[in-house]
Amino acid sequence: MYTNRVANGLQFEMYAMKFPRLPRISAVAAMNEFHSGNCNQEISMLKPRHEGFISKLLDRRWMLFSPETKIHQIMLSEKTVQNKGAPLGNTKFLNNAHPSLGDSMERNNDDTFFYILRDDLLHPLVNGNKARKLDGLIPLAEDYSVTDMVTCGGCQSAHAAAVAVSCAERGLNSHLLLRGERPEILTGYNLISTMYGNVTYVPRSLYAKRDEMLQRHAELVKGTNGSVVWFSDIFEASFTTIPTKLNWESSDDRPRKIAIVKEGAGDSLGLLGVIRLVQYLSQNHLFGKERSTKIVVDAGTGTTAVGLALGILLFGLPWEVNAVMLADTVDGYRNQEKQLISDFKRCFNFDIIDELLNGVEHALVHWVERSKRRKFGNVLKGEVEACKRIAHQTGILVDPVYTLAAWEEASLLSQSEVKGGAKVVIAI
Repeated sequence: MYTNRVANGLQFEMYAMKFPRLPRISAVAAMNEFHSGNCNQEISMLKPRHEGFISKLLDRRWMLFSPETKIHQIMLSEKTVQNKGAPLGNTKFLNNAHPSLGDSMERNNDDTFFYILRDDLLHPLVNGNKARKLDGLIPLAEDYSVTDMVTCGGCQSAHAAAVAVSCAERGLNSHLLLRGERPEILTGYNLISTMYGNVTYVPRSLYAKRDEMLQRHAELVKGTNGSVVWFSDIFEASFTTIPTKLNWESSDDRPRKIAIVKEGAGDSLGLLGVIRLVQYLSQNHLFGKERSTKIVVDAGTGTTAVGLALGILLFGLPWEVNAVMLADTVDGYRNQEKQLISDFKRCFNFDIIDELLNGVEHALVHWVERSKRRKFGNVLKGEVEACKRIAHQTGILVDPVYTLAAWEEASLLSQSEVKGGAKVVIAI
């Protein structure tokens, strides 16, 4: 993959930094500011219970010290903007790394631009939405004395690499089941996974039954005295039990506790850090709570898109999520959305979600086709060159499989939303 080869050369010169632990913070304080604005009547009526739900959801330890992210503005050259042909055409991009936000955003209504959340800068190796999906997961692993984590992904899985690095930084063992055969030369995320975790390559025929594969490998890892649990079960139990943190004199004395993470952290626990991000972005000095905003993401498992949409629902924001489908059909993604929301409601045993969803006649996420459809993983002619041009003009590295799809969609949306329309934002 283009990004992997480039990132391999750039990122391995950087040291792996540790995330400090963050004490519990009050989400209710943020909600008080939220409810002081003009909210719809249904949300206002739910205020006391809504605040309790948000507190239960977000008052916890996080992997990331802060939900903050750098926000850049990408200007599109008026002379080269095109609506026909290739999505990017000959469009020239200019990166404003210090844009005006909050009320000052309205001064740029006549320009064609979109914003980009630079989550790729969160960590030298754990970047993009992978860090967000692990934000609430990793501290929970520590709280419940997990010793080993088992997960899976493709040969160049950014998720697997993120789990490996995050575990290694905290003294946990990671076991990564990667689809296919071992490459002759290790590069990119595959190399990172190999350096930080324990990699096993799995034939595609066995990988097709992911849950069985993960459970079987976890049983092998635990040995005779260990135990195996799915992270979704830990998450659900965390709302009804108090974790007991065991202190052992040495790691050799600890019975192994194996926790299984779904591919791409594609379960309800992965939604928490993304919802936390929405709360951060809705502050008045950023995108605010009343400004129409369209967030664009590339969808692999679809977890990030659903997390963003749930955050928008919970905070009553006039925003929408446009997710470019990469790995499944629209029916597949809609089913995933329903499953994630169902699991989320079950974990919290709270009917506030049903009350907020009441009257919503469509899916929370707007699932959109990529401008040029293809089998997942295929790179079309000119796309690597487009990534190179974006990097030269903006200093931002995108890849042709994932983030270029979101960039294309945001470029098109920014042209249709010019002059007082919704603000367009890419989350990468």
